[in-house]
Amino acid sequence: MGSGFSFLLSHKSSPPASNPSLGDLPESCVGLLLQYMDPPEICKLALLNRAFRGASSADFVWESKLPSNYDSLIERAFDKFPNDLCKRDIYARLCRLNSFDGDNKKVWLDKRTGRACLSIASNGLAITGKDDRRYWSRIPTEESRFSSVAYLQQIWWFEVDGEVEFPFPPGTYSLFFRLQLGRTSKKMFGRRVCNSEHVHGWDKKPVRFQLSTSDGQQAISQCYLKEPGKWMHYHVGDFVVEDSNMPTKIKFSMMQIDCTHTKGGLCVDSVVIYPSEFRERLTHF
Repeated sequence: MGSGFSFLLSHKSSPPASNPSLGDLPESCVGLLLQYMDPPEICKLALLNRAFRGASSADFVWESKLPSNYDSLIERAFDKFPNDLCKRDIYARLCRLNSFDGDNKKVWLDKRTGRACLSIASNGLAITGKDDRRYWSRIPTEESRFSSVAYLQQIWWFEVDGEVEFPFPPGTYSLFFRLQLGRTSKKMFGRRVCNSEHVHGWDKKPVRFQLSTSDGQQAISQCYLKEPGKWMHYHVGDFVVEDSNMPTKIKFSMMQIDCTHTKGGLCVDSVVIYPSEFRERLTHF
């Protein structure tokens, strides 16, 4: 009985075992966990300790966040791209606004989801009469990704066409025209002012939007242009990409060609293509 009691005493006097912590996890296990996190969450967790910091740089973690055809995306959008970047740095580079085709297009990955987005400047669109300054002019603005927009003063035949061929990753995408009725400027103290002097004709007939793809998908919609002074995203239609090994060619247009009246006072900024689940994010710029 005494020997048993002494055993208990000796057990109590031994130093307590240290409790395991997150820092004891192997980097490989942490990496498997990070694969289920969004990129912003991965960056936050990298601050926890050395294991998370090391795992957050692992190529296999970031390759799971990149589009499956990111090599094709890089080849299309970049003339030169560093070949010594780790996957994390490739992801960060693709999340920037990357200009190509003479700065008339920009492509980027959404930071949270890694989904591809594309924007086409008004300079890259075929606009009827755009070279005639009686109808169209180009005005600089900080409210465009491209630093300027096409401004319509007045015209009878309104038509804007465009096309793009791009290796979109698999998914469903929505195409929009980004437009504003009225011309904005900043007055004293940075206050935004909209000049609606030339706005007319858009309430008489709706604008017709069309979209078609190289694999036979089509969409048609129409609506009246409204809300002067606000940048609006007018939805043209959706298309689905299933084969990321082949680039998808998309043609699109908007027109109001009823020549019984003129129309004017419209800013044309760009065409944007977003993953369809982003539609709720689209508000004025």
